[in-house]
Amino acid sequence: MNILVTGISGYIGSRLAPRLVKEGHAVRGFARRPVKVNPEISLVTGDAVSGKGLAQALEGIDVAYFLIHSMEPSRDGTFDIRERAAAENFARTAEAAGVRRIVYLGGMMPPGGPASPHLASRLAIEEVLLEAAACPVVLRASIVVGAGSRSFRFLVRLVERMPVLLVPAWHRHHTNPIDERDMVELLARAAVSDGACGHSLDAAGPETVSYGELIARIREHMLVDRGTIAFRRLSATPIASRISARIAEEEYELIGPLMESLEHDLPPRDERAAGLLEVRLHSLDAAIEHALREWERAEPLAAR
Repeated sequence: MNILVTGISGYIGSRLAPRLVKEGHAVRGFARRPVKVNPEISLVTGDAVSGKGLAQALEGIDVAYFLIHSMEPSRDGTFDIRERAAAENFARTAEAAGVRRIVYLGGMMPPGGPASPHLASRLAIEEVLLEAAACPVVLRASIVVGAGSRSFRFLVRLVERMPVLLVPAWHRHHTNPIDERDMVELLARAAVSDGACGHSLDAAGPETVSYGELIARIREHMLVDRGTIAFRRLSATPIASRISARIAEEEYELIGPLMESLEHDLPPRDERAAGLLEVRLHSLDAAIEHALREWERAEPLAAR
């Protein structure tokens, strides 16, 4: 099949595209600026927010992945405005090009619906894309455990760089982190599974843990001893996120919305995704160890 991967220079897109090529698909990438990709992958440069390059990118495509997020700083409005514009341009152009299947990676929702601008934007895009093709497939995920995952890297940096971990009240909330390898496999199989058409599925790992437990697991695998002060009521997300972003050397525009999302339980609605797409899931410990090992091949961790 002819497959388009938008956001091919991003974390998930850069890992998904080679997996699709290996499967024998003809893969085309879409990115805002020229990037180095697999020689077997063609690249179209453009901007989904303005719509530039989308018609060329979607021409002749059977399956299109929407992996575009806009959390970085920009002069073009807030991230939710940019993401909505990108999704609407993409949906309109894909429909005009006759794209039958669209696959979107969004975010898990707390019970009762989104409770942060970050998650509200993810849900709004999902609703746009579910109406944009004959066979839309949505996969919702919370934390992807991988060496390139910015949410995972954020937690690792806190463990690495803080002699005493000060954990806000969100440490009590729960979710199901998923191994990067499983996330990529679910996305790849979503391109060909007829049973997934029209579904919004939760891409959940096999273990439900609190964010505090997740940090403790990371600490154990890093072989470091860190004292922890876990606050029961104190959240102070705007202040804590700015301090945490500085410690992790990340952009506040990313860390702020991320920490807002941590203030809620993000449980999977069900466990259908792995069964429907026939993917065997790695354990959380296997995911963390694999991610840290891959990270250290490129960049030693000071705390290890």
